[in-house]
Amino acid sequence: MPKTKSYEVNDVTKRFLDTYDYLKDKGIIKSKRDFVQKIGVSPSIFTEISKKRTNVGIKVIQKTLQSFPQLNPDWLITGEGEMLRSGADERPASMVPAPEGRGIPLVQAQANAGHGNFDLAALAKDVKEHYVIPKFRHMNVDFLIEITGNSMAPKYYSGDIVAVRRLENPNYIQWNRPHLIGTRDQGLLVKRILPGNKKDHYTLKSDNPDYPPFEIPKSDITGIGLIVGVIRAE
Repeated sequence: MPKTKSYEVNDVTKRFLDTYDYLKDKGIIKSKRDFVQKIGVSPSIFTEISKKRTNVGIKVIQKTLQSFPQLNPDWLITGEGEMLRSGADERPASMVPAPEGRGIPLVQAQANAGHGNFDLAALAKDVKEHYVIPKFRHMNVDFLIEITGNSMAPKYYSGDIVAVRRLENPNYIQWNRPHLIGTRDQGLLVKRILPGNKKDHYTLKSDNPDYPPFEIPKSDITGIGLIVGVIRAE
């Protein structure tokens, strides 16, 4: 079988791929399919770019900037400045109280609270209040939960409220993205999930370097939810 020729993509392509990762991490896009539909290019073209087999073209850059006006064109094209335009920073969402039964539920429990045996399906029914959050309207959020502790700082801080989309199938875990994990012995944890050294384990990783990563048996996990947004007090 002939070897695939290596290809060194240019800096614009690298920033374009960084932009895609950012939009996906922030829940602004849901998937690769959602992204290519928004920028109006074929999935095959994006696949070639994402696999670094070819460089991104100026038309794709133009369509990306038109579809996501918060992006800074100077940064994307030349690398100067920041990824986001001035005034278009990633400020956390705001929340407005809603009547009971409407809006997104804020649950009673707290992540990292240290209470054992949490089932995320049951957790979502233990509601404290409901809120309308326009930023999360199309993000399929199941519930909101408050974080305690700073193991995920600077990504999240104690007192932050995160929006969680419950995963029905653990095969859909997005590696190295922050998740809410229900465990039998350690309560609710907010960590990045990575494959474990053993097939029946996950590695849970904090952003704060003071908290080392650790492995947990998959059998000890009672539920997993993807964190898709954050609300932070000023």
